[in-house]
Amino acid sequence: MSTRRLIALGTTGFGVACLLTAQLVAGQQAGKPMTGHDMPMPKNGSTAEMKMTKAQKIANAVAAAPAAISAKAAVLDWPAKEGAAPELLRAGANGWTCFPDYPDSKGNDPMCVDDVWVKFFEAYMAHKPPVVTRVGIGYMTAAGGGWASNTDPYAMKETMDNHWGLHQPHLMIVVPDQKSLDGIPADPKAGGPYVMFPGTPYAHIMAPIATGR
Repeated sequence: MSTRRLIALGTTGFGVACLLTAQLVAGQQAGKPMTGHDMPMPKNGSTAEMKMTKAQKIANAVAAAPAAISAKAAVLDWPAKEGAAPELLRAGANGWTCFPDYPDSKGNDPMCVDDVWVKFFEAYMAHKPPVVTRVGIGYMTAAGGGWASNTDPYAMKETMDNHWGLHQPHLMIVVPDQKSLDGIPADPKAGGPYVMFPGTPYAHIMAPIATGR
C-alpha cells in the first residue's frame, strides 16, 4: 500500500479505490469540485502507467469488467502531479466507475465498481462499519492481479502474519449479512471463492476469474 497519501490507505486496488472512488464519485454526484489535495499520488510519475495515452488508460481501465458494464462506465484517472485534480477520462452513463492500473502498486489492477462499493469505501475511509443494504459488485478481472494482505484491511506492506500475497483477477462481492460468509474459506489458495478481511467489518467475497476470455 502507498505511503504517499493523506490518510492511511494503500496502493492495492482495494485501498486506492476506497479513497478515489468515494471522494471522486461522491464529489461528482454532489456537484462539488475535487482537488488533488484530496487524492493519493503515485510515488513515481515516470512509471509505465503514467506514460499511457488517454486512450490506453481508458482501455486499461475498462478491461477490469465485462464490456456490457465497462462500455458505459465513467473512467477516472490518477492525478498527474501533487496538488492536481484527478481527470475524468470519460463520462459514464450507468452508475459504474472504472480506474486504470494504479502505477504505485505491484501488478496490473484496474477496477470497476458499483454504487454499493462506493458507500462501502466511504465507511472504510472513515474507519466505520459499512452499512450494506444489498449485494455490491466490484470487478478486477483484467489479467495480472494485485498484491495485498488478506487479513488486514489497512496493511501497507507484508508482515509475518498478515497473509500478504497476489490476488488473482477476481470479482469482489459485498453482502448485507456477513453471517452468510460463514463456511467460505479465507485462504486465497483454497482454489475457489474466499473471504478477504475475515472477522472485520470489511469482509467480502473474492471470486477468482479466469482471464482467458
